[in-house]
Amino acid sequence: MKLVILDSYALKQGDLDWSPLYKMVDEIEQYPRTAYEDIVPRLQNAEFAIINKCRIDEDVLQHCPNLRWVGVTATGTDSLDVEACRRHGVAVSNVPSYSTNGVAQLTFALLLAGCQQVIQHNKAVQKGYWQLDVPPELAPSVPMELFGKTMGIVGYGEIGQQVAKIAQAFGMKVLVHTRTQRPQWHNHSVEFVDLEQVWAKSDVISLHCPATPQTTGIICQESIFQMKQGVFLINTARGKLVQEQDLLPALSSGKIAFYGADVTATEPTPLDSPLRNLPNVLLTPHIAWTTPEALSRLAGCICSNLQSFLEGKPENIVNG
Repeated sequence: MKLVILDSYALKQGDLDWSPLYKMVDEIEQYPRTAYEDIVPRLQNAEFAIINKCRIDEDVLQHCPNLRWVGVTATGTDSLDVEACRRHGVAVSNVPSYSTNGVAQLTFALLLAGCQQVIQHNKAVQKGYWQLDVPPELAPSVPMELFGKTMGIVGYGEIGQQVAKIAQAFGMKVLVHTRTQRPQWHNHSVEFVDLEQVWAKSDVISLHCPATPQTTGIICQESIFQMKQGVFLINTARGKLVQEQDLLPALSSGKIAFYGADVTATEPTPLDSPLRNLPNVLLTPHIAWTTPEALSRLAGCICSNLQSFLEGKPENIVNG
């Protein structure tokens, strides 16, 4: 039995521990990164694969008849054709919830930095300014207190639920929009509403849904028009949820007072992206999921997923 790891690390060599895998299969090949044209040559004789960004699609699958299982080192599986894998009898497993705490934590790191203008005030102090001496160009807006404000959360999976808990700890009212509601959520002290109410009533909007045909571009001119003046928008989910060309005029006018994001529509963020230079935008380079604790859970769950598949009791299979 042969396993090929097409993306052997998350950010730097050795940050994912694959040692448990050597007890499960006869042969392992590891590649730091794999270009699309190299996927078939590397997978042709393999039964199992571990990927992150590699695109496993119909063409790849036609040339890899031995492939039985693909482990994705992520929660989202939009990097591959899940249905094509199902048609070819290839099980796809993901890693749910490994980054919940890290993503929720960065969500509030971005939000609090925007509320208090932490970065701007730090620059002011470094330049010798203090309190009322700080010039407007270094701190262009007044602080915002979260207590008593309303947060609208779009998407209520593990991360959305954790964000809701933290928001409530700050004394915020929480509105939630989600495709499905589960009975156990009825005691979460949140209000489930439609998207229009999230847009209209929220002081802070935080995105925690996957990028699907239904959700891609949900932040657009139409939805922004329905929002409060001066709303804060946080995106630690997927860049494609936001139509960035519609975001720019709203940021310039103050309709959206602050945009904090760990993701952009194109990654890495293009050097000529206007978002890079706006004073009310704070971007991080898609790193919410990269705490050492999260990476340890990530590798551990992938190993467990393969072990359960080999034992005939597959876990975290996303394509049935």
